[in-house]
Amino acid sequence: MELENLFSPGKIGNVQIKNRLVRSATHERSSEKYGYVGDAHVKIYTDLAEGGVGLIVTGFTAVDPGGHGSPFQVALFDDSFTVGQKKLVDAVHEYSDVKIATQLGHTGRLGKHAKYQPVAPSPVYAKSTKLTPRELKTEEVKELIKKFIEAGCRAYECGYDMVQLHGAHGYFLSNFLSPFSNKRTDEFGGSVENKSRIFIDIYNGIRDEVGKNFPIMVKLQTQDFIPEGLELEEAIKIVKILVDAGFDAIEPSGGGAEAMGARMQYPSLVVKKPEDENYFLPTAIQMKPHMKDSALILIGGIKNPILADKIIKDKNADFIAMSRPLIYEPDLPNRWKNGDLSPAKCKSCNSCYWVMLSEPLYCVVKKKRLRREQKLRQKEETN
Repeated sequence: MELENLFSPGKIGNVQIKNRLVRSATHERSSEKYGYVGDAHVKIYTDLAEGGVGLIVTGFTAVDPGGHGSPFQVALFDDSFTVGQKKLVDAVHEYSDVKIATQLGHTGRLGKHAKYQPVAPSPVYAKSTKLTPRELKTEEVKELIKKFIEAGCRAYECGYDMVQLHGAHGYFLSNFLSPFSNKRTDEFGGSVENKSRIFIDIYNGIRDEVGKNFPIMVKLQTQDFIPEGLELEEAIKIVKILVDAGFDAIEPSGGGAEAMGARMQYPSLVVKKPEDENYFLPTAIQMKPHMKDSALILIGGIKNPILADKIIKDKNADFIAMSRPLIYEPDLPNRWKNGDLSPAKCKSCNSCYWVMLSEPLYCVVKKKRLRREQKLRQKEETN
């Protein structure tokens, strides 16, 4: 059986991508100190590019020192970071037409920085950090909008094929969308249009600087899964606003630290059986009629290539994004393309998430397996 839909070319904006497989943004905690790109970070991405994925979205890239998630998270908030970023882009572009985007973000109310107090639309206490962020003045919001625009322009200059705004999971941009975290009464709060304004202003600012041929995407919060949080009905209204503004692709997501801490339903916590897979597909099906010419990138527990191919065939999504399966198998796309259609080997144990909080990202299950195999070989050699 051939996956003719999954491995057909597709477009985001005017950029053609060789297949419909996207590596969703994943924090690797693998940069040099203070956010500079080094060889270890580049190696992660060249492995992915060699593995056959069509589009790589890099991990969260900080646009401001105060929005930096850790000293080992990449950054692009001044020109000193561009040398390493260009090296990364050039290395990926050596592999068979693989495209690469950088994800621009700010920690917002989830920040826990030694030097900077977290900032947000409103001073709503964050359970995960045990801190209350400082409410930004209107002019300070506009200053951070400018920093997103400047980082987007640097990404363009570094040779990235496109950018993605991180507007999900309780970080800065998604803070504006959620009624739980946005209590503002100025131009950035209140109505759905006002809460979406920060996305539109960033989009227009980047577009004005780099022109219309550089795609701008967004990873979008669609549901908070907490009381008084963002619900899908309101998120659909936000989708319409962003599509009308010109965003080239939307990757719907949801949940975050509050949902996990409250032990509420957060779909990506565990995928134990096939019925748990593709958990944002119902969201995508509701979004798709409103996407017009914008691409929909489906994320969420996708492991079965035959089902993924059908999702594309049925036009419920335009691209399929994966994160954890590609931590275990960066060459998963090539495996599927070459005819091995067994599901992704990732067990969805989420151990990689806990690793990433304190050391460079790796798959715990895979590492244990490799250690067992090494010990077995050593034992055989001594016999």
